[in-house]
Amino acid sequence: MPVFLLVAIAGAVGTAARYGLDVTFSRDAHHVPWVTFAINVSGAFALGAVVAVLDAHPHTTLRPIITIGLLGGFTTFSTLSLETYRLLDRGHLALAAAYSLGSLAVGLVAVTLGVAIGRVVA
Repeated sequence: MPVFLLVAIAGAVGTAARYGLDVTFSRDAHHVPWVTFAINVSGAFALGAVVAVLDAHPHTTLRPIITIGLLGGFTTFSTLSLETYRLLDRGHLALAAAYSLGSLAVGLVAVTLGVAIGRVVA
């Protein structure tokens, strides 16, 4: 099967997982969008771990399937941006700043931890 088709299938799986978590756990869009935050942080951690393992054991087919497809479909920068806009639009400037900057900071910590664990595993 062509790699681009496997990437597309993995992307559909990641997107479906994100949608399922959002439907299951999202309650009130007026407050901090914790589901998107958790999805992006867990995705950053997973991406760091996968990349570290694949760097040690290169597998050219798996890399785009997992990183671009599965995890690219699962995580979502565009939703983070929209949710930040909505918080700003509702006048929650401090909350919007904390959410967007916190997402970036915690995401960076998560990817760093993922890389560290991935290197130990590899």
